[in-house]
Amino acid sequence: MEFGLQQNLTLTQQLVMTPQLQQAIKLLQLSRLELVEMIQEEMKENPAIEEVEQQIDSGDQANNPDKEVSDIKEENTKEVTIEEKVSSDTDWESYINEYNSTGRVHVEREARESTNYEAFTSREKTLEEHLRWQLMLSGLNKTEEEIGYMIIGNLDIDGYFRSTIDEIVQIGNFNIESVKKVLKTIQGFDPSGVCARDISECLLAQIKYLGIENNIIKRIITDHLKNLENRNIKAIAKDLKISHDDIRAAVKVIQYLEPKPGRIFSPDESSYITPDIFVYKDENGYKIVLNDDGLPKLQINRFYKDAVAKNKKLPKDTKNYLNEKMQSASWLIKSIHQRQKTIYLVMESIIKFQQEFFNKGIAYLKPLILKDVALDIEMHESTISRVTTNKYAYTPQGLFELKYFFNSAIKRQSGDGELASESVKVKIQLLVKNEDPDHPLSDEKIAMVLKKANVNIARRTVAKYRKVLKILPSNKRKQL
Repeated sequence: MEFGLQQNLTLTQQLVMTPQLQQAIKLLQLSRLELVEMIQEEMKENPAIEEVEQQIDSGDQANNPDKEVSDIKEENTKEVTIEEKVSSDTDWESYINEYNSTGRVHVEREARESTNYEAFTSREKTLEEHLRWQLMLSGLNKTEEEIGYMIIGNLDIDGYFRSTIDEIVQIGNFNIESVKKVLKTIQGFDPSGVCARDISECLLAQIKYLGIENNIIKRIITDHLKNLENRNIKAIAKDLKISHDDIRAAVKVIQYLEPKPGRIFSPDESSYITPDIFVYKDENGYKIVLNDDGLPKLQINRFYKDAVAKNKKLPKDTKNYLNEKMQSASWLIKSIHQRQKTIYLVMESIIKFQQEFFNKGIAYLKPLILKDVALDIEMHESTISRVTTNKYAYTPQGLFELKYFFNSAIKRQSGDGELASESVKVKIQLLVKNEDPDHPLSDEKIAMVLKKANVNIARRTVAKYRKVLKILPSNKRKQL
């Protein structure tokens, strides 16, 4: 047998993701804020990109306010494809005259207003700062203050001490009696119950601070928090050998205590959602408006285009660099435009499938999957998934994420048609809201009620939806 080198010609197919296609796909799944940040970053790195100065023609806008949206709708949209040709429809003469004027320039400056101090807001004090301030006023010596800072640094967001006395002693080589003294001192700080090691210690510190150290309340906090959580009054009454009325009176006091003393210092930051799409209803149906507010409109820098097109003495390396940057700018602009058109088409298809939801509300939401929309607008399911990620639509029924309109189906008991899972969740919420507080509905009872309402659902499905809705089980919803 002889060994040797041979050359064979084979024909194979291979899918290659070009950088341009990768960029277009990446843009599809970006939220609106992420897209703005990406554009701003690209404008810093690519000198060939500039923002278009928007000049609003009030007459033209009044005659045709939906010009941009109608253009998007009428244009034949396909999945992302990138052409590598840079258009050259630019007015270089006006651009050069504007930026190369040698005359004197006069700029009118607006009158500068005085500082409005009412517009400033103060920063909220944190729990750590609040406790450090009290520690400095407590009259402790330098070593004890150091211990105090270490203890405060080991509190969690709820105000509980998550270390141990032994660990503090070992880390700082402190005296154990000094650590115990400082810990007890900090436990007397405001808010009451802070620096406790468990919930029992926290609640006991609060009733001591309020001067309500009733023996029944102390016993319930010390020995029966689990029974209290499960609303098991009988077990508490049997162990303490007192009446149910006395238990209820003690529980009413405990309910007003704060199990998380650090909660009032937790930063409660509001997160605001800016919708990508606005859906309005008029006499002709539903109107879709893309939210371009704050989204920079881009164009290729005319100066660089003119330099490449007309300056024959430009060095080859410089010309290649500018061509590369202009090509990149062209791909970005086309990808952004394609993204907007795709979002518009997806929203238009959603309105077609969920017409009853937009007319009547959440209870009329229909089952819908990505494949339905993909077939309707002739795109791939992965494209629809990317488009609906982190995108929000403001509708007559409220603000919803686009993924909200896609949900699984629940069969009806009679077999005629299906119901969307979100509609079933709304029904569960209404049942819990209107239940008898003394006899809350169990998951089994909710499933039975829904079956009577022609909704075929299992008990475990009710439990799953209840957890998603953050509704407690029936034994914890019971009023004492």
